[in-house]
Amino acid sequence: MTLRLGSTAPDFKAQTTKGDIQFHDFIGDKWTVLFSHPADFTPVCTTELGLVAALQDEWDARNVNVIGLSANGLAEHEKWIADINEISNVQLNFPIIADDDRHVSKLYDMLDNQDATNVDNKGIAFTIRSVFIIDPKKVIRLILSYPASTGRNFDEILRVIDSLQLGDKYRITTPGNWKKGDDVIVHPSVSTEEAQKIFPKGVKVVKPYLRLTPSPF
Repeated sequence: MTLRLGSTAPDFKAQTTKGDIQFHDFIGDKWTVLFSHPADFTPVCTTELGLVAALQDEWDARNVNVIGLSANGLAEHEKWIADINEISNVQLNFPIIADDDRHVSKLYDMLDNQDATNVDNKGIAFTIRSVFIIDPKKVIRLILSYPASTGRNFDEILRVIDSLQLGDKYRITTPGNWKKGDDVIVHPSVSTEEAQKIFPKGVKVVKPYLRLTPSPF
């Protein structure tokens, strides 16, 4: 099954560093970020997981669960977490899926089809750096795929979550390079007359198709 924006996130059972999970139960009524890592004890992944752990207050403020995945077993994960905590001076508290059989990686099409060196000692492909943002209805709202060689920008992932959550609550979209607090765009489905009623902070008409209003945040 090809996963697209708007697809229901596939459910699965998995072992994690926080116990066994059923993924849809883990999501519950929260937003969720599922992100994959090629393997344990690799340099780029180690820095990424430290960054995500350091952002725990930001995830909590947005009602977001984060869950990592790496193509190794639980024993390796636990040893690796100790390294991550030491290197980044954090306490990593979110679960990491043990996907040594690549079950979840295949389900979400996260295996590397580009880098011939990104394989285990049996020649089985590791994952690329995939990111899925999933809403409380279990709908996939964002898909990102980074090569194994490039670490992710988690500030960008937070920015997208802010945009999605704001757009779900208000009839707005967000412009390029938008960040929390910046002006937003009135949704094209809203007339200027209606916008002036529902956005009490005012509406700036740049063009008939481009109307700005101060952020509702």
